[in-house]
Amino acid sequence: MDLSKMNPRQLTTVGSAFGAMLSMHFTTQLLSQHLFYWKDPKEQRAIIIIILMAPIYAVVSFVGLLDIEGSKEFFTFLESVKECYEALVIAKFLALMYSYLNISISKNIVRDEIKGREIHHSFPMTLFQPHTVWLNHHTLKLLKYWTWQFVVVRPVCSILMILLQLIGLYPTWLSWTFTIILNISVSLALYSLVIFYHVFAKELAPHKPLAKFLCIKGIVFFCFWQGMVPDGLASFGILQSLPYKLDVEHVEEAMQNMLVIIEMVVFSVLQQYAYHVAPYSGEVEKMLKQNKKNE
Repeated sequence: MDLSKMNPRQLTTVGSAFGAMLSMHFTTQLLSQHLFYWKDPKEQRAIIIIILMAPIYAVVSFVGLLDIEGSKEFFTFLESVKECYEALVIAKFLALMYSYLNISISKNIVRDEIKGREIHHSFPMTLFQPHTVWLNHHTLKLLKYWTWQFVVVRPVCSILMILLQLIGLYPTWLSWTFTIILNISVSLALYSLVIFYHVFAKELAPHKPLAKFLCIKGIVFFCFWQGMVPDGLASFGILQSLPYKLDVEHVEEAMQNMLVIIEMVVFSVLQQYAYHVAPYSGEVEKMLKQNKKNE
């Protein structure tokens, strides 16, 4: 393959394919390690669903890049696939934290030693909740509902958006309405996870919850805000001056997909640390025993 003879579009496609394959490689490597040391199915099943987020995002973005001149409905469908999986990942992350803490909301299993802890809400949640509340079964259930509402809202909005576009009833104001609803929904879900982390930071510390959460938050955060970059370049007329054979809207889509693929390679590497197989392979126990001997 002679890269020097390729045009910019072909180079972009080849580079993006390589990025998507790298993301799949790192994730498959980690996934195979967890399957080999299949010690805790409940926890590791959640971990596998979470780490698959990076390659799924990369592959879906690559498909969008291959068919960059596809319809707007097709792009909406691709974005919906990613974002619906994102909703599943957020729910599974909370389930993983519950598993670490041995908490069961449905069975009303909340250990006495964690009841009564203070939860401090910040603005704008203080408009709807007291500034300080105390941890009990009810508040834990509320945090769960705040997370799970996104698992429902995201697919419902995606289906409505695709159907309305197909029948030609999708004005700009309705697009902005869906955007606002989804941003509020995902913000509430992520906020509840942050509150949950702060409440149980001490108990969760051995499980590296912050690294695990940042991998998810990072994917969500970058994928949302990076969309502002192509929009900004288009508004300043920079994209229009580039030698593309596509209209500005499709160039924006291509840039968005390329950025996502690059980021998924980074996050698939970071997940090697955040979701390491060591707790299930016996390496942690060996290290603890070695430390005791050294003492």
